[in-house]
Amino acid sequence: MSRQVVRSSKFRHVFGQPAKADQCYEDVRVSQTTWDSGFCAVNPKFVALICEASGGGAFLVLPLSKTGRVDKNVPMVCGHTAPVLDIAWCPHNDNVIASGSEDCTVMVWEIPDGGLVVPLREPVVTLEGHTKRVGIVAWHPTAQNVLLSAGCDNVILVWDVGTGAAVLTLGPDVHPDTIYSVDWSRDGGLICTSCRDKRVRIIEPRKGTIVAEKDRPHEGTRPVHAVFVSEGKILTTGFSRMSERQVALWDTKHLEEPLSLQELDTSSGVLLPFFDPDTNIVYLCGKGDSSIRYFEITSEAPFLHYLSMFSSKESQRGMGYMPKRGLEVNKCEIARFYKLHERKCEPIAMTVPRKSDLFQEDLYPPTAGPDPALTAEEWLGGRDAGPLLISLKDGYVPPKSRELRVNRGLDSSRRKAAPEASGTPSADAMSRLEEEMRKLQVTVQELQKRLDRLEEAVQAK
Repeated sequence: MSRQVVRSSKFRHVFGQPAKADQCYEDVRVSQTTWDSGFCAVNPKFVALICEASGGGAFLVLPLSKTGRVDKNVPMVCGHTAPVLDIAWCPHNDNVIASGSEDCTVMVWEIPDGGLVVPLREPVVTLEGHTKRVGIVAWHPTAQNVLLSAGCDNVILVWDVGTGAAVLTLGPDVHPDTIYSVDWSRDGGLICTSCRDKRVRIIEPRKGTIVAEKDRPHEGTRPVHAVFVSEGKILTTGFSRMSERQVALWDTKHLEEPLSLQELDTSSGVLLPFFDPDTNIVYLCGKGDSSIRYFEITSEAPFLHYLSMFSSKESQRGMGYMPKRGLEVNKCEIARFYKLHERKCEPIAMTVPRKSDLFQEDLYPPTAGPDPALTAEEWLGGRDAGPLLISLKDGYVPPKSRELRVNRGLDSSRRKAAPEASGTPSADAMSRLEEEMRKLQVTVQELQKRLDRLEEAVQAK
């Protein structure tokens, strides 16, 4: 009697392919800050990465097509007064990015199409409310202009970016110690957090209530990260008592025992999980590692299936993850990572080997599009909605750029933010430019007079 030994999966042979040298971003000075965030954020238009900056905090934003060596004088986003710790692109506007910093503020920026031509110092809005450094920023997946931030003051704030006001607060009574990770559920109704007090919590942020809680999902003392995955499950990464790295899958309704718990290795880097809801694959990227592991999540035991591992020679300082609408579907690319080296950003494409270059419908079900399903008011009123889905069959066509509108009349303390789209120079910069122009005009007039005198002297001879 024959029996199937190897589990059947269309993702068994997924492989990673690093980009060629001319498709990388060379000579970028990646931040040396010790913080467990990805330091990189990407979308179908731009790649952003946190850089070393003297006298403050800065991050670099480049159009995806601007590969090769990056000019050392390239303009950066440099409005923070202390190092930037986390950045996140808005899922509903590819020109808007949020940043959290050691200066205790969150800033929201608007990047002009084509990238920056002058350094960007004035954000569209500055969100002030944390009393210690802000290490996590995360946009709501389906509601417009809703942004979450978590700081080392053990507070989570939910902002309505359209008004510049904090609309929800989860104080130190919810998290008594440092918050390691925060993740929104797919419809944005819940958040999943991990904390230094060795607890993973599932929270309804509008009510401020803890829906479920797990004490010590991993026995070790190192940081735990947790993300929502499919069908009401969460995935956690952490360390055993013997400092072995672990990955575990949990049912949120029965958190007593994990559905699956696997030990990986004895490296010390914290594993950052990236989950793809379209393929049910989770990718684990460790800071300081030189590999990306990936697992498939199924609805039947043993639930978490190891697929393979992409390995390279150089270790990664950070990692960015491209949304599905930014991938090349005609090459069967199911994920793309942007790996940060010490002086380089390297794209890595995850591909399913297929002989045909036609659109593969089984690899690309309808995916989250760029349009919000709810307004901030609807979500705050108690409504939840999944993402509005789009098909990638004919390729993704980005919508026209949308201006981020902020009504500062409701929050007078934010009036110092730039009154126009932040791609334009400030009033001080304009006055300096006008002064320079006047000086140049005087210089041109002087040169013209000298030239006239020389011509007269030549004619006289």
